[in-house]
Amino acid sequence: MNILSEYCLGDMIVRYVLDEEDQVGMELYPASMNQALAAGKSYRVDPLVQWKKEGDAYPFGFANGMTMRNSESVSRMKYKSQQVEKNAGEIHITTILEEDEGNRILHTLHYRNGDPAFWIITEFRNLGLRPLTLEMLSSFSIGGITPFAADEAPNRLIIHKIRSKWSAEGRMETRTASELLLEPTWSRHGVYSDKIGQAGSLPVRGYYPFEAVEDTKSKVVWAASLACPSSWQMELYRRDEALCMSGGIADYDFGHWCKELKPGECFRTVPACLTVCCGNVDNAGQRLTRMWKKEDDGKELPIIFNEFCTTWGKPSYENISRILETLGKRPFRYFVIDAGWYADAVKGWESNMGDWEVSEELFPQGLMAAADKIRNSGFIPGIWFELEICGKDSKAFWLEDHLLKRKGKVITAGGRRFWDMRDPWTEEYLTRKVIEFLEEYGFGYLKVDYNESIGIGCDGAESLGEGLRQNMQATQKFFRKIRKRLPDLVIELCASGGHRMEPSMIMLCDMVSFSDAHEEKEIPVIAANVHRMIPPGQSQIWAVLRASDTGKRIVYSMANTFLGVMCLSGDVYALSDSQWELVDRGIAFYRAVNHIIRDGHTCFYGTEQQSWRRLEGWQGIVQYSDDGREALCIVHRFEGQMEERISLPVGGGYRIEMIYEESDHRISLKRGTLMLEFEQDYDAAAVYLVKESFTL
Repeated sequence: MNILSEYCLGDMIVRYVLDEEDQVGMELYPASMNQALAAGKSYRVDPLVQWKKEGDAYPFGFANGMTMRNSESVSRMKYKSQQVEKNAGEIHITTILEEDEGNRILHTLHYRNGDPAFWIITEFRNLGLRPLTLEMLSSFSIGGITPFAADEAPNRLIIHKIRSKWSAEGRMETRTASELLLEPTWSRHGVYSDKIGQAGSLPVRGYYPFEAVEDTKSKVVWAASLACPSSWQMELYRRDEALCMSGGIADYDFGHWCKELKPGECFRTVPACLTVCCGNVDNAGQRLTRMWKKEDDGKELPIIFNEFCTTWGKPSYENISRILETLGKRPFRYFVIDAGWYADAVKGWESNMGDWEVSEELFPQGLMAAADKIRNSGFIPGIWFELEICGKDSKAFWLEDHLLKRKGKVITAGGRRFWDMRDPWTEEYLTRKVIEFLEEYGFGYLKVDYNESIGIGCDGAESLGEGLRQNMQATQKFFRKIRKRLPDLVIELCASGGHRMEPSMIMLCDMVSFSDAHEEKEIPVIAANVHRMIPPGQSQIWAVLRASDTGKRIVYSMANTFLGVMCLSGDVYALSDSQWELVDRGIAFYRAVNHIIRDGHTCFYGTEQQSWRRLEGWQGIVQYSDDGREALCIVHRFEGQMEERISLPVGGGYRIEMIYEESDHRISLKRGTLMLEFEQDYDAAAVYLVKESFTL
């Protein structure tokens, strides 16, 4: 193969390679590792775009039914040209592929100066004379991993994935390439694909759309993430000395997706974000999250009160008034009325979403009285919607002409049905029920929840998977409509906690619900792990406070919120003065360090957990400010820690500026190591460090 072109994108090198059959591929490596590239590595070019047209031959090597990569379609698409556009600190590299029938693929890389990663979008254009049906079209595909080994790199490649389920989001899974059977066969004939993904409208169910490969000898990590709100897939593929990685919309085999294109029509994939770096998977993950970090003006992170774990779905005027009286003049910015403001007093909050009529039982004076009460108390009022859903006891549940169907039957999941977001009637209905409602009552905060999955797809397009994709694109269009009509509205993204924390949805909103594990001991573990998926300054962490909580438990809960955006709930009107004193100290500490939470870089220390429901040992999280002059250390002790003393490496030159704790942990800082002593299980402490020469 030959080098077609090469571009330096910040600290990354992107190399395009071309073989004798005019197949072009992409390879990545850190710019600092240019001199470490191995000579004489023998492998095939991994084609830049993986795709399959209906009717073309499936791939060889015992792969049919396992992967659609390297089908007959791929072999027919040849390199045509490459165009480079530079303007305003950005570079756009478009590689054009064509086949004999005239069909064309445009593979475009977008990079902005200073960014730690880049975006890729692929577009297919039917320039032929006949309709065709796509059964697969990747967003990205890279090969040549690892270029730092001349052979197949035995015993040095490990794979990182992020698993996720309800109330257990963000668990890193790490296995060797050999454990995943990603070693080449003796003859290099048989191929193997390790595929992850999900089918449905909860994109972070099962796995987060992220994958990384680490060369443990050269200490280089390749990582990619998909910005996809619907069914997706990512694949690691092996047939020779080089490992390949690709991803995009779930194909026909995996997600029942196909797309018909008439002559002159085109189709664009979901964006993919890629990076490569020296370091570890944590470095790589946070390089990616910076690409969907919300641009801000340096504002202090808010403190939120959400009444759900106080009223449990019965947010009446009376109990809202009681909570507000208790909160007094504390520095909360938002007071969120959660699920139930529309609820039937007997049937509860989960059964009549969709009609969105204010409950006269809960708000006999009307909802405006409650919203005004919140405003007059000095807070911005917020409200909860599950706007894409109809509950079984709502009138909307029976508006079947406007609900999603599969094979002509309305899709029902438990007690929920789904609006067809593509339907103009639905858009007009939700505009009245949601947007005009928000305008009428003057809400400044919107929590959008989503508590079920559509499943593999819906009617209304040439395939179930395409129907699903179109519906989720229409959902995102409605989010943008909300934003256009109410540009100052703060939007919280929730989906039974973290089931929608993928880039395209995160970028539409201001913050993300990290999990529904609101009162569980594993909160700090989940909250820390999702730093690899969400910018911490957009990850909302709850502290649910109970009248029965000990002081140690109060501090444990409050320290959790230092891992993201602070949100309080619980028995606030029943807390004692001593409990409130610990809460208030936690609020003061959070306000002192929130700029580090918002903009910092996270390092992970502690015990590798086997069970998240029975935690052992300890966890230490250190967030460093961008300039390295400040650090936030959050330490949680769990069960079975044999040694009372915990040592946390933080680096030299710091002094202790502020401590948050309940009892004395004999905290000290010597020669770049922070030391704490814990005598009891499920205890926590937080320490704010500044450089000796740094003045606040």
